[in-house]
Amino acid sequence: MFEIFTSPDAWIALLTLTFLEIVLGIDNIIFISIAAGKLEPAQRKKATNIGLVLAMVMRIVLLFGISLLTSMKKPFWVFDSEWITGGISGQ
Repeated sequence: MFEIFTSPDAWIALLTLTFLEIVLGIDNIIFISIAAGKLEPAQRKKATNIGLVLAMVMRIVLLFGISLLTSMKKPFWVFDSEWITGGISGQ
């Protein structure tokens, strides 16, 4: 169960994903600040808070969606034509 913690590949993947999350978080802050800067000063703080919360919720929802797709064993969408058959799954 804990063998993954001894794998250098797992640590490199974790560091890469952590770096990407930090960069995307900074990007979200910059974008929300630019968009909120066009509002009246009384609405800026509210818009910034709503934007950051929505960005965090969206990131969590996408993370759960990706983990659901990668854990699927059977395809979630199958197409069957006369000349080609296939399916799409997370595997």
